[in-house]
Amino acid sequence: MKNRWIALYVENQVGVLAKVSGLFSAKSYNLQSLTVGTTEDETVSRMTICVTSDDVTFEQIKKQLNTMIEVIKVIDLTNVPIHMKEILFAKVGRCTFEEKQEVFQIAEVFRVQVADIGKDSVLLECKLTERRNNELIALLKSKFKSVEVVRGGAVAIESISTSCR
Repeated sequence: MKNRWIALYVENQVGVLAKVSGLFSAKSYNLQSLTVGTTEDETVSRMTICVTSDDVTFEQIKKQLNTMIEVIKVIDLTNVPIHMKEILFAKVGRCTFEEKQEVFQIAEVFRVQVADIGKDSVLLECKLTERRNNELIALLKSKFKSVEVVRGGAVAIESISTSCR
């Protein structure tokens, strides 16, 4: 079992997301991440999906997605050089002045934006890889009492060079 990544080009129509997620639900496949957005062609959306599965199940998923009328193209990104980022907001609350300074230092090291500052809190906006986001969360939780995290799904595109993830 490992994380597998798929990019789907689908018709940008009402109900397509429900049909795709319904396929995963009906077969009891658990989605780790799902991100959807329009492409340069407003009639087409691109879905970036992460699912944890074995080789056989993953092949089955791809075949089932290919049979859907609304699916234009299925791309297996699992073993392809890609650029991938995940958006994440991390709110560190109930901070002293010194703790806020430490959050600013962590933001600088991780190269993330300070999106908002309150009297006793700091909001970080992160566009990192999943691994780096996990590292940031672990560090924040180890140092501060109040950490709230909101994660979006990852987006990915095939690399035009040989660099990976």
